[in-house]
Amino acid sequence: MAYLSDLMGRPVTDVDGELVGRLDDLIASVPSGGSHPVIKAVVVKRGGEVLTIPSAEVAVLVAPSIPLNRRLQELAPYQPGPRDMHLVQDVLDKQIIDTNGVRVVRVNDLELTRIDAQYVVANVDFGTLGLLRRLGMARSVQRLAALFGKRLHPGLVSWEQVELLPGDPALRLKVPGEKITELHPADLAEIISDLTRSEGGQLLASLDVRTVADTLESVEPEFQASLVAAMSDEKVADVLEEMAPDEAADLLAELPQDRSRDLLLLMEDSEAADVRRLLAYPEDTAGGIMTTDVISFPPDLTAEAALARLRQMAPEADTLRALNIAEADAPQFVFYRSVGCEECNHTGYRGRIAIYEVMRVSDKVRRLIAQKAGEDMIREAAVSSGMITLGEDGLAKVKTGVTTAEELLRVVTEVREIRTLCPGCGGAVAMDFLACPHCGNRLSGGCPKCGRSLQPGWSFCPFCATTTAAPAKSKKKLRQQGKTLELPASNVTEFKNQNR
Repeated sequence: MAYLSDLMGRPVTDVDGELVGRLDDLIASVPSGGSHPVIKAVVVKRGGEVLTIPSAEVAVLVAPSIPLNRRLQELAPYQPGPRDMHLVQDVLDKQIIDTNGVRVVRVNDLELTRIDAQYVVANVDFGTLGLLRRLGMARSVQRLAALFGKRLHPGLVSWEQVELLPGDPALRLKVPGEKITELHPADLAEIISDLTRSEGGQLLASLDVRTVADTLESVEPEFQASLVAAMSDEKVADVLEEMAPDEAADLLAELPQDRSRDLLLLMEDSEAADVRRLLAYPEDTAGGIMTTDVISFPPDLTAEAALARLRQMAPEADTLRALNIAEADAPQFVFYRSVGCEECNHTGYRGRIAIYEVMRVSDKVRRLIAQKAGEDMIREAAVSSGMITLGEDGLAKVKTGVTTAEELLRVVTEVREIRTLCPGCGGAVAMDFLACPHCGNRLSGGCPKCGRSLQPGWSFCPFCATTTAAPAKSKKKLRQQGKTLELPASNVTEFKNQNR
């Protein structure tokens, strides 16, 4: 392990030991299908000249003096690619989103680790120790803290759990921007509230329409209006169509009348009609705060029974957020609550059932352990090899009625869904399966031409080069030309033993 700040300024020598210059920056890029940037070249300052040397020409990167494999005159300069980024110039001191801790932090340092023959960016250090390290004061402050029985720890977060803010369009092309869409809309809204309105608007502009709609529904209408101020009318109309009618009406009421009128004309007729009905009511009346959604119950149902059924149908927002389930997806599941009786001593539960997490030590995991890689990298490798986490196993039991969400959240701190679920039997299936190995059900979400399964976000089938985009709605055909229809995110869990 080494830190970027420790390497900067170190002398770089050629194969004969002659000084070439001093290390000024590192160039890295995230490989296709990868999650951590790989070091591709070193930037060396030689007087008033800047040399870019391929990493393959570097004999040892982490050394007091960095030796090269050739003489200076024999070196071929590195040609940067479109996905390359300078770690010092492009990343240090930039604001990033910690998608795990759900917060905006500043990059103070970067931790590098060696995997096989390559160096990769393993972690981001946003703590005070990273800043002290860059100032050359880290060791002195650590020794001083030790005298008082204290120990300073770096504030590390895995690179795979961070997302660079979309301030620099060029940088957005260099770093994949997919992790932010995995956050719950309420978490996204919390992050946006920590940003300036300009930064929040830029972040929303980088997201898909469905995510923008869910996120806007989690912030106040006044803030909504400022966030969409710089968006094109076409995108705002798409967002309004994805929002609940009452939320869309609240947002339109905060916008200038001329723009609201234009947006209603761009919306689909049915969605626009629902919103117009709500806008016709004064804001402070019951009609002004209601929605056009309707829930029906049998006429002989008592008020107490109807309220109990409503509570069962609509779990609390905090519960959905903890389970990492979007509110829009909640109606797909039935959430059970414990009621209790004499036989269970009014607990609502009978017996116990285990949840499991078993990590198979694959070759990749074994290599990472031997190289003393971080916990997050080992976990990522295990999950990619098919490991089902405790949270996923427990969530599968919640969705099948074996236990309740409250009981799961009592014992599990993290619930994340990262695999696909067979719609026939609920069994876990891989992304490239054509049929479920448990029940034989043909899996949906495949390529319309060759039938091979596709991962969420793919615009083209990698097996036959067919586009995955579906025909757009009537009014959207012209303004959606050039846009890619995103595939719906897969629900990913494993169905296990059912309680009897």
